[in-house]
Amino acid sequence: MNKDKNCVDVNQSASVNHCESVLVDPVTTPAGARIIRVPVTLAELEVSTSLVANIHFPDPVLEIKDIKKRVKIVQCRLMTPPAPTAAPTFSTGPFQLFLKGFVRKNIQYATPSPHSSGECVSSVIKSLTTDIPFECVTTVTLASPVLLPQVNTRTEFDFFREQKLGHGFPEKDHLLSSDLSQFHQESTQFYNQLPFCELLASNITEWDEAIDRKPLPGNAPFEEGTFENIVEKMFLQFTIKILQNQQVEVTAL
Repeated sequence: MNKDKNCVDVNQSASVNHCESVLVDPVTTPAGARIIRVPVTLAELEVSTSLVANIHFPDPVLEIKDIKKRVKIVQCRLMTPPAPTAAPTFSTGPFQLFLKGFVRKNIQYATPSPHSSGECVSSVIKSLTTDIPFECVTTVTLASPVLLPQVNTRTEFDFFREQKLGHGFPEKDHLLSSDLSQFHQESTQFYNQLPFCELLASNITEWDEAIDRKPLPGNAPFEEGTFENIVEKMFLQFTIKILQNQQVEVTAL
């Protein structure tokens, strides 16, 4: 006999009554100088780039009804050199910023219905989703300095060893060197804070032009036609913020 082990229906709330809430005093740090680690804004940038793409539709397109666009950044990497000394070093650059992403486009279009060749052209609304990639690099000078990464070190050291030379050498002679059978090393690793980015806003200006438009057959109105390929020219602008987690000294009140 099968038994239902789920004694509570999780798809429905057990209570839909009114809940009471009151404010409570938060726990705060005592007054005085404190060091906190927070994301520090290094720079806010408006990046501009241009894109050209050829888009092919799976169906004949009577007209484009709407295009929804969304910018997606998949790489935003600030290339900082290592610190020149062992001491923590800050710098404002200039640095190279590598950017990579794509524009996701959802194109809604009307395609003529089968045997639609009369004076009234009926159509079906369809959509095509495609990604238009872009990749670029720009030189930036930061408004606030970035903490440069400290380099890892590996240092080898040896010990003196006196060894007998063996047969064929005078007994008073010895081999004076280090011991090849042993290895000694000191290594240091730093786990640096990597700068990262946030996408704040974007603006796209685009031109989409058909390159193979032909008129509808039959008795369709003379100005009606379909196409399957367009050339897209796009001017893309987006605003990004570059940040890094840094330790900041503040005074708690």
